[in-house]
Amino acid sequence: MKRKINTRLVLIAIIAVAATMVSITIVYYGMFQRQIRSDLEVSAKLLKDTHYFESIDDYEDAIDMSTDIEDLRVTWVAADGTVLYDNDASASNLENHANRPEIREAFETGSSETVRRSDTMNKNTFYYAVLLDNGTVLRVSTEAESIWSVFFTSMPLILLIILVNIIVCVVLSHMLTKQLIRPIETMAERIEDTSLEPPYKELVPFANMIRKQHADILSSAKVRQDFTANVSHELKTPLTAISGYAELIENHMVDEEQQIRFVREIRKNAERLLSLINDIIRLSELDRSEKHPAFESLDLYDVVSEGMDALKVNAAKRQVTVHFSGEHCNIRGNREMIRELTDNLVQNAIRYNRENGQVWVTVQRDGSPTLVVKDSGIGIPKAEQERIFERFYRVDKSRSKETGGTGLGLAIVKHIVEIHDAKIELDSEPEKGTEIRIIF
Repeated sequence: MKRKINTRLVLIAIIAVAATMVSITIVYYGMFQRQIRSDLEVSAKLLKDTHYFESIDDYEDAIDMSTDIEDLRVTWVAADGTVLYDNDASASNLENHANRPEIREAFETGSSETVRRSDTMNKNTFYYAVLLDNGTVLRVSTEAESIWSVFFTSMPLILLIILVNIIVCVVLSHMLTKQLIRPIETMAERIEDTSLEPPYKELVPFANMIRKQHADILSSAKVRQDFTANVSHELKTPLTAISGYAELIENHMVDEEQQIRFVREIRKNAERLLSLINDIIRLSELDRSEKHPAFESLDLYDVVSEGMDALKVNAAKRQVTVHFSGEHCNIRGNREMIRELTDNLVQNAIRYNRENGQVWVTVQRDGSPTLVVKDSGIGIPKAEQERIFERFYRVDKSRSKETGGTGLGLAIVKHIVEIHDAKIELDSEPEKGTEIRIIF
C-alpha cells in the first residue's frame, strides 16, 4: 500500500510538472506572438508617419536602413508588386511580391499581417504590411523561434525540473505516506480497543464493520470451543455408563435380575448416545451449509399435521395430550426442515411437561403465517429465557437426561428459523407453561 501511494504521488507530480510546463510555454508563446505583432504594427506605422519612403526619388540608392534597425526586415513594394527596397537583400534580385498574401491584402484593405513558418529553419516569420499614401506598400517583418523550437530549447530545463520534483516528491510522499498509514496501523494493532477512534472519519464505517466481524469471530470461536467441550462431556457420560455396566456383566459381578436391569440401562444410554450424535451431525450440517436449501411453496398446516400422529403417540407414553388446530396458510420453505422444527418444538413441550399435561399446536395467520406451540409444563425462569436456544443448555438438566433430551433441539430450531428468515417469540412463566411462536 505504501509503495502504491508513493508511486502514484510521484506519477501525479511528474504529470503536474509536465502539464504545467507545457501550458505555461503555450500561454507565454501566445503572449510573445501578440507582442511581436504589436511591435511590427507600431514599427510600420511609425515608418509610415515619417513619410520617409514617400519623399525618396531614387529608391534603392537613396535608402539605407541596414544599420538603423536590427532584426527588422523592411521591404518597400510598388503598386505592381515590384520590390523597390529591401534592407536585407538587393531589390533587383527579389522576385515580384504581388502574390504575397500580406502585400495583396494591404493593397486591398490598407493593412495586413500574417505568419509563415519555415520548416527548414524551424522558425516563424511575422509580417505586417501597410499601404502608404503614394500607393506603395511598406512591409516590416521579423523572425522568431517556433513553439516546437521553444519546447526543444527548454527541454533540458524541463527535465531538470522534473528530476528535482521527483526527488522532492519521493521524500515528501514517503513522509506523507508514513503519516497517513501510521494511525491505521495503530488501529489495526489495537482493533479490540473500542475507545480508540478511527483516525479518519471515512474509516468509521469500515472500522465498525471490522470490529464487529472481529467480535463475531471471537464469539464464534468461543462458541465452537464451548461446543467441543460440551460434546466431549455429553458423549463421555453415556459412554462411561455403558462401559461400567458392561464391565460388571462381563466379570459376573451381578445376578441375573440385575443383568437385565443393566442391559436396559446400556440400551437406554446407547439410544441417548445415538440421539446425541444425530443432533450433533445435524447441527454441523446446518452450520457448514453454504447453499440455500431447496425452497418450495408449502401449506404450513399440512406440513405440521403430517407428523402429529407420531408426536401424539409419543406424548401418550408420557401421559401428555397434544391438541392440533389451525388454518391453511402458505409459506416458502424447505419441507424437511419445517417438519424437523415442528418435531423439536413439540418434543420439547412434551419432555418438559408434567403428568397429564397439555400441549397445543396451532397454525394461524396472525398478520403472517405463524406456528404456535404452547404447553402446560414447568416453564422457564425469566433470567434463563435468552439462553434456551444455546447448545446443550438445559433449564432442568436432570429432567432432560431422564427424558432423553440432548440439549440441542432448540439450537436446531434456531438454525432452521434463521435459514427461513423467520422470527421466534417466547412467552414463559415458571410452573405455568411456555409458548413459542415461529412467525414466517
